[in-house]
Amino acid sequence: MNFLQPNDSGYCSADNPAKQRKQNPMKRLFIPILTVALATTFLSGCAWQVGGDKKVTMQPTTGQQLMDLQKAKDSGAITDSEYQAQKAKLLGSK
Repeated sequence: MNFLQPNDSGYCSADNPAKQRKQNPMKRLFIPILTVALATTFLSGCAWQVGGDKKVTMQPTTGQQLMDLQKAKDSGAITDSEYQAQKAKLLGSK
């Protein structure tokens, strides 16, 4: 008994839908494969966004702050007494 019958487009179709599914397993796998591929693409894009753009600000060290104070004093931006006060404040807080 022949289950395949040519239709108007010239392709054969099965009388029984179960037989038709067995004919082309690639069509049956296309949607799940496409779904997994799209989910993987979207989730990998989210992973980049979750941990991607963190801004890290570094606090200047005490040594760097003392050097900046010295430069300010040398350039005349602060007086010697202001320099001594800021230096004592920096060294006292650490």
